[in-house]
Amino acid sequence: MELAFIPVYIKYLGIEAYGLIGIFALLQAWLTLLDMGMTPTLIREMARFTGGAHSAQAIRDLLRSIEIIAFGMAISVALGIWAASGWLASDWLIAEKLPVDTVAKAFAVMGVIIALRFIENIYRSSIVGLQKQVLLNIINSFTATLRGIGAVGIFIWMSSTIEAFFLWQGVISVLNLVLFALIVYRTLPMVDHGGRFSRPALQDIWHFSSGMVVITFLSLLITQMDKILLSHILTLKVFGYYVFAGVVASGLNILSTAIADAYFPDFVKILSHKDEIALRRSYHQGAQLVIVVVGAAAFVLMLFADRMLLLWTGDPIFTQQVTPIAIVLVFGTFIHCLLVIPYQMQLAYGWTSITIRVNTVAIAIFVPANVLIVPIYGVMGAAWLWVVLNVGCFIFGMNYMYRRILTTEKWIWYRDDVLFPMVVAAAATLVCRWMLPVQLSLVGELLVLVSSYVATIALSSLAAPLIRKSLFDFVRKLNKQRSRI
Repeated sequence: MELAFIPVYIKYLGIEAYGLIGIFALLQAWLTLLDMGMTPTLIREMARFTGGAHSAQAIRDLLRSIEIIAFGMAISVALGIWAASGWLASDWLIAEKLPVDTVAKAFAVMGVIIALRFIENIYRSSIVGLQKQVLLNIINSFTATLRGIGAVGIFIWMSSTIEAFFLWQGVISVLNLVLFALIVYRTLPMVDHGGRFSRPALQDIWHFSSGMVVITFLSLLITQMDKILLSHILTLKVFGYYVFAGVVASGLNILSTAIADAYFPDFVKILSHKDEIALRRSYHQGAQLVIVVVGAAAFVLMLFADRMLLLWTGDPIFTQQVTPIAIVLVFGTFIHCLLVIPYQMQLAYGWTSITIRVNTVAIAIFVPANVLIVPIYGVMGAAWLWVVLNVGCFIFGMNYMYRRILTTEKWIWYRDDVLFPMVVAAAATLVCRWMLPVQLSLVGELLVLVSSYVATIALSSLAAPLIRKSLFDFVRKLNKQRSRI
């Protein structure tokens, strides 16, 4: 839903105002630093609670302690962005059509929304750790649809301004916050004293949490440096093209994050039971699921980018501007997604130092490269640097990881979890693109794209051993049920 409504936003707001939505995402990403690693820590501790590592009183005390800190931080965030809104509008951004006052007001509303989402993430992380992902995704799907449809309704019947857009996003954030809080407190067992602020509870998680703060900071430097530089040196219009291409690529992150959210609590739970065989199986299954689902989407996006974007936006000029950027960013993001399951395994072990070391080396190379290349080569330079960064992490970072954990699994991961399914997905998509007629109707284009994705995901599933076995087991189970009937 978030992806589907973007062309509508651009139609009513214009590409320059859409650039402000990209700035909003950038601010929200950087301000996650202020949670001091609390949200990833909550996922891990809630998962450990389901595995029996915490009592009901202890987990409620931890949640209440983090809540109190988060509310204080959220208020500071809202006030800080409001105070800086005038400077951001006049001195940082280069707006050609939007008045400075309009941009400043948009920043002020952004501050409130970011504060709400800051608190919302506390409960979202708790739900993931409690392994209520299906319920979480049902609510996310509902509110994402409401977020998009409501925004379009406001554009049509009330006001097609960026301020109105952000006000509506704030309303949905309040709804999300209330729903997520209710789920968490209804899922956790009742205790006699309720949750209380507990300094010992915070001290127990300090080591892991502090490691996550460093990881978050380094990751943000890597993933957001290009956007910081581009937002300052490009006009909001051109920056909007880059943001749009980035959103196309981020669709892969949505898929990989959903898989990671399902597997991370499982890794933590299995580790608490010290079942090495189950852990290795779960690890390879998660990695293969990522390559099957995300790989199929990535190759379809790359090879059909021009047709897909034209079908999506209906604007040939816009499609021409965005397609080259989107192809490169999708490729880099696909490599990044391959590292998601290994990263979740590192966190399940509580091993944060590996990511800190790898990211520190990457930053020593990547940040200066951005500073040198982005002002000269602009959006394409930034996009290719993203590819180079992730390829480097894939080659060198993974070798470093397998020296310490899952030491016997490296070549299984490279061969069975990545290489075979990826080659099959690429070949299947190339054949589908080669067979695509030059001209098709709107419905025909859509059918070809959907068919290509289905064919690619089906063939790559057969090339992934554990996914293939799961599918065959599922089919056999269905046949047994039918024979009984």
